[in-house]
Amino acid sequence: MLKKKILISVVISAAALSFAVCKKEKEDNTKKQEQVFAVTTVKAEAGLIRAYLPLAGDIVPGSTVEAYSDAAGKVTRIYVSLGSRVSNGQPILLVDPSKPGMRYMEHIVRAPINGTVISLPAEVGMTVSQSTPLVRLSGGGALEIQLFVPERYISRVGQSMSCEITLDAYPGEVFRGVVREVSPTVDPVSRTMLIKINVDNPGSRLKSGMFAKVNIVTESKNNAIKVPSRSVVIRSGKKALFVVNADGGAEGGGSFTAKQIDIETGIESSDGTIEITSGVNAGDEVVDKGMTLLVDGAKVNIITRNSEANKINEVSEVDSK
Repeated sequence: MLKKKILISVVISAAALSFAVCKKEKEDNTKKQEQVFAVTTVKAEAGLIRAYLPLAGDIVPGSTVEAYSDAAGKVTRIYVSLGSRVSNGQPILLVDPSKPGMRYMEHIVRAPINGTVISLPAEVGMTVSQSTPLVRLSGGGALEIQLFVPERYISRVGQSMSCEITLDAYPGEVFRGVVREVSPTVDPVSRTMLIKINVDNPGSRLKSGMFAKVNIVTESKNNAIKVPSRSVVIRSGKKALFVVNADGGAEGGGSFTAKQIDIETGIESSDGTIEITSGVNAGDEVVDKGMTLLVDGAKVNIITRNSEANKINEVSEVDSK
């Protein structure tokens, strides 16, 4: 009889302990379900998005011609200086072809084109031959930028692509250009391809020899749905966004629900934005920061709502794809 009472007591104690454990687990799960995450959000917007290939190069004259002497001899006089404007046929220097014991008439070297003197390697007293360049002229005043594109990016570059050009000499200003020429070959040593860009030069402010930073617009789309690139997360191997209040309703206590939406992306711009081709629409409010620990259906508290205009305040296509 005593053993039976002890057994009953043990069973009751075990049941009570099991009930307490289950109750605690239920309370813990309830607390986890009610956890609220602090986030910032931004609205997906429709607009222009561009992908860039950033490069850099030197501004050079668009076309150059070198002047040579038809006779070997010594330079006796130079009529021009750097920056001089010359006309076709204008005398630019004299070469005396005389030799010891033999006296000849001085040879006049004339400008082969209308242009500007951009290089003057000749000096009075220098002995030159018919193959020595004496003066380099830039014709027409046009400027271009020569760039070398790494082999892995040449498929992104083509003729007539527009370019945005910036220079340290004019901070905050953007000059426009277009890809004029693409080399048909790749240099086997450097593994780069030469391209030439015509650049607009309003007011003749750009000068030959300046260093320029060039963004070649490789892709462009109007009315694209775009969000900050940092808003996109990877869940189960898929790209996703967390859309706040996808059902349109606020939760109690001032919190909202974040719904995980699988998406597909398109153009990724170097300014930190990315095109969303499916999954969200313009006007949808997506989590911009604080999504690391989020799961589908998580409760969130919106700390800040960013506008599309200031969505990128700490971010910059070379390796974006």
